[in-house]
Amino acid sequence: MDTNQKYLVGIYEDEDEVLHAVSEVRGKGVKIEEVYTPFPIHGLDVALGHPRTRIPKAAFLFGLTGLTCALSLISYTMVFDWPMIIGGKDAFALPDWIPVSFEGTVLFTAFGMVFTFLASNGLWPGKEPRLFDLRGTDDKFIMAVNLGSNRLSENEIESVLKESGAIEVNVKQF
Repeated sequence: MDTNQKYLVGIYEDEDEVLHAVSEVRGKGVKIEEVYTPFPIHGLDVALGHPRTRIPKAAFLFGLTGLTCALSLISYTMVFDWPMIIGGKDAFALPDWIPVSFEGTVLFTAFGMVFTFLASNGLWPGKEPRLFDLRGTDDKFIMAVNLGSNRLSENEIESVLKESGAIEVNVKQF
């Protein structure tokens, strides 16, 4: 979302209405920027046409990085830097390294996913929040339509939103 953008904001009262409205509005050729809800709605991401998330692949890569770092650190310290014979075991005792390797994997995955989530959602320190309507955090469902990315006029989009069940349609500029 760029600065100085003009949006039409449709406000809905019910999650079934907004889910049905998304299909209806998209069917009439209106590109919806986003829908904001006070709680998750099953199937809304599919109705909006969002692609499947790549978060599991990122988690796997972070975990693999953590496992590699943990095994590298343990093998360097226990085999090359300061080899010690503990309990008569070999310095390269892979089964003994499993708990530390698991913890390194979990640590890297957890921190990596937090930073990935914050970066992908644009939630960095000092970022100004974009609230289309304060009621969207309480009990209303907000559909934001960017007027700059649609071919239809403002009045046509407003009538499409009202026909789809919006109780209120507002103009918001950022």
